[in-house]
Amino acid sequence: MSRMVRYSFIATSCVALAFAVGFFLQLPWATGLWPWPTSRLSNIFIASILAASAVPVLWIGLSGELAAITGGAINLCLTYLGMAAFSFQIYSQDTGRRPILLYAFVCIALALLCFGLIFWARRIRFRDTRPLPSGVRVSFIAFLIILILVGGALVLRMANIFPWRLSPEQSVLYGWIFLGAACYFLYALINPKWGNAQGQLLGFLAYDVVLIVPFLNHFATVDPRLRINLVIYTGVIIYSGLLAAYYLILNKATRFATSGNRTGLT
Repeated sequence: MSRMVRYSFIATSCVALAFAVGFFLQLPWATGLWPWPTSRLSNIFIASILAASAVPVLWIGLSGELAAITGGAINLCLTYLGMAAFSFQIYSQDTGRRPILLYAFVCIALALLCFGLIFWARRIRFRDTRPLPSGVRVSFIAFLIILILVGGALVLRMANIFPWRLSPEQSVLYGWIFLGAACYFLYALINPKWGNAQGQLLGFLAYDVVLIVPFLNHFATVDPRLRINLVIYTGVIIYSGLLAAYYLILNKATRFATSGNRTGLT
């Protein structure tokens, strides 16, 4: 059973990465599946979220750290439920927007799948039980607070914290993405084991790699009223990327070369 799950995770991650490439390159076969208002930077943001979701899934499949499924599944379950509820609300106001209704049902199906994964993985023990480093713990607390505040503001449409203009629909959808991510970090703080934090850091690294160059290029064209948003957002990207790179690659106590996990589909 566990081997089947691992192979499924590897295959799923490859599909998600393919869609990430499609959104990043603005390819119609990918962007045409998104039934909401969008733009170049919004498509790149969606690509970053897909990459941030795919890389931890790939890591779980390759490493066999199946206990890490729970945190990611909680993240995506909340995100999909929030998106589904909002999509049903929009469709109820305009029943001609059938792609929105289809999107809502897809979100419900994915949320149910994630719930099933939570139920299946909840009793699996972590293979890598090293404690969460203090630097990661403090950073995760900060990320948790930021994601709750930003996600809540976006869902309630109280403020636009992105460095480009969002439609009201984009604001709510992206807000649910951030609120779901907040649960991912909260779960790592509740279960402060290194095996429960690598997925978040890998996701952050993928997210940052996708966004950093487009954001740096955006400084030349950003609306002056949104420049401060771009400065702050870029700062967060740089910090989170350096944090992930240090603990995953450079720090001798936590880098992959010294991980307690065995890799390979054994």
